Amino acid sequence: MVSRILRMALFGSSLLAQVDPNDPSEKRFRALVDKERREEAFTAAEAEFYRSYYERRTAAYVERNPPRESTGLIPLPELGPGRHKGEEGGLYPGGRNVPPRHHLDAGLRLSKSIQPLDAAGKPSPTGTIVLMSLGMSNTSLEFDTFQRLVRAETGINPRLVLVNGSQGGQDATKTSNPAANYWGFVEQRLQLAGVTPSQVQVVWLKQAMVGPKPPFPADARQMQKHLQAIVQIAAQRYPSLKLAYLSSRIYAGYARIPLSPESHAYETGFAVKWLIADQIAGKSELNFLASGGELRAPWLAWGPYLWADGTRPRGDGLTYLRSDMAPDDGTHPSRGAREKVARLLLEFFRRDPTAKSWFLE
Repeated sequence: MVSRILRMALFGSSLLAQVDPNDPSEKRFRALVDKERREEAFTAAEAEFYRSYYERRTAAYVERNPPRESTGLIPLPELGPGRHKGEEGGLYPGGRNVPPRHHLDAGLRLSKSIQPLDAAGKPSPTGTIVLMSLGMSNTSLEFDTFQRLVRAETGINPRLVLVNGSQGGQDATKTSNPAANYWGFVEQRLQLAGVTPSQVQVVWLKQAMVGPKPPFPADARQMQKHLQAIVQIAAQRYPSLKLAYLSSRIYAGYARIPLSPESHAYETGFAVKWLIADQIAGKSELNFLASGGELRAPWLAWGPYLWADGTRPRGDGLTYLRSDMAPDDGTHPSRGAREKVARLLLEFFRRDPTAKSWFLE
């Protein structure tokens, strides 16, 4: 059976527009998609047709969009004040890779206030500090590996609890809806971990849109709006939330499906940059200061920047090989990419001045 996330890629992209909706095979396939959505069982013949037709569609996409080992794009931190399609690089305003001093100071103050909380969100020496991921399938796979690495590490805060709140098939367009089923799933993950929403103080957010259609910068602006809605929802649902670290996509040049291809994967970095820049500029929709009126969001900053141009090493040597991605879709991280992302996360939380005070013992 073709997974739901792959089906979403099929129907959320320009590939759909290249298929004749009146073709009998296409009509049959769409009817089976509707049947699968209703969670009805396929006959053996239906399952075989569904699989073979999907494979033909995928092959057509790959023929038009062959996998690439490099795109020639420059990672945002290395682009700096340079431009991509007219837009400034760097992670923060001015083409810089560190936040302005006043924003960093605000994050440091909040990080020092993070302490173990009981189930009601009140300080308790026997309470917990919850670091939770929010995002889609890639985020979930990567955070699972991060959790494994942390369990094997020494010197980690014993009061820290990691919760994987990411879920496959839940892209930014879905999770930006406060009524989405996704938020109920996150609640279940918290319960399974034995913690409460009031104990969540830090989140790592990594998202993307399935099958983006508008060209840059419109797609990144659309993504920025979704990210803003997500951090606002998180602020409402988790009253103790103070810090949110954001990352953009990993390399997608090997994609065999139009789920989140290049250059969209690269350009999600601009959505993250612009969202954080809006908070730095004092936009009321992203207010995180008690003195600034209604609290609308946590403090926002970059987590680890994860994109590298395929086999072309970036400054720190990071690359993504074909073997780092799942062979069936070239988009989801296999063990290689999961390990790379998880180690970048671990290094970030160990070293970042706003994180190490509560992450380490």
